[in-house]
Amino acid sequence: MSRPVTVVTGGSRGIGAATCVRLAAEGHDLVLGYVRDEAAAEATAAEVRAAGARCATVRVDTSDEKDVERLFDVAAEELGPVTGLVNNAGVTGPLGRLADARTEDLRRVVEVNLLGYLLCCRRAARDMAAHGSGAIVNVSSAAATLGSPNEYVHYAATKAATDALTVGLAKELGPDGIRVNAVAPGTIETDMHAAMGDPDRAEKSAAFTPLGRPGKPAEIAAAVAWLLSADASYTTGTVLRVSGGR
Repeated sequence: MSRPVTVVTGGSRGIGAATCVRLAAEGHDLVLGYVRDEAAAEATAAEVRAAGARCATVRVDTSDEKDVERLFDVAAEELGPVTGLVNNAGVTGPLGRLADARTEDLRRVVEVNLLGYLLCCRRAARDMAAHGSGAIVNVSSAAATLGSPNEYVHYAATKAATDALTVGLAKELGPDGIRVNAVAPGTIETDMHAAMGDPDRAEKSAAFTPLGRPGKPAEIAAAVAWLLSADASYTTGTVLRVSGGR
C-alpha cells in the first residue's frame, strides 16, 4: 500500500515539529510548512528522514492564498496525493489585555489562525474529495473555552472559531469520505511563550493545572497521530482536549 502523505503547517518547531517526527515514525511521508526558520525546518526534516520517511520543506505564509496553493502543489508533485492535513501554524501576538492590543497584531492573529486554517482546509478538501478519502486535524487550544482573559482573548476567539470550523466541516465533508477533527492543547512547553513575552509561562501554569505540570509537544503529537490513524476511522467532528485537566 502507498504511504500516507501529510501536510503539517508550522512544522519547524514545538508541536508541529513533534508531530512531524511522530507521523514519520508511524509511516507518513511529510510536507513540512514553515514561515521563516529554515534551519529549524531542515533539522526537523532530518529527523523525519532518519525515521525512513520522505520529507519536503516549503516556506509558506498560510494567510497567503498563493503560498497555500504552492504548498499543496509541491506536496502533490514531490510526494503524491495529499491524504492528511495538520493545521498547526499559529500566532498569539504579545500578551496583554485586549484594550491595549495593536490593530496590526489583532489582524495578524486572525489572518494566520483563522484565514490560514480556512485556506488550508479548502485546498485539502478539494484534493481529498477527488480521491474519496482523507483526514484533517486542526490544532485548536483550551483557550477556546477558557477565554484567556488578560492574556490573549483575541487568540482564544480564533481558536473558538477553529472548533466551529472543525464541527461544521466534518459534517460537510463526511459524505466525501473525509474526516475532520481538532486537538485542543492546554499549556505546552514550547518557545511560543518566550515569543509572546513570558518565557516562564508554561511552568507557572502548573499551579492551575490538575495534573500539576505543563504538557509536552510529543503528547499533543500523539493525539494528532491517533486522529489521523485508522484507529480513529469513526471519529469526526471531535475536539479532543489534551490539557492536563484544565
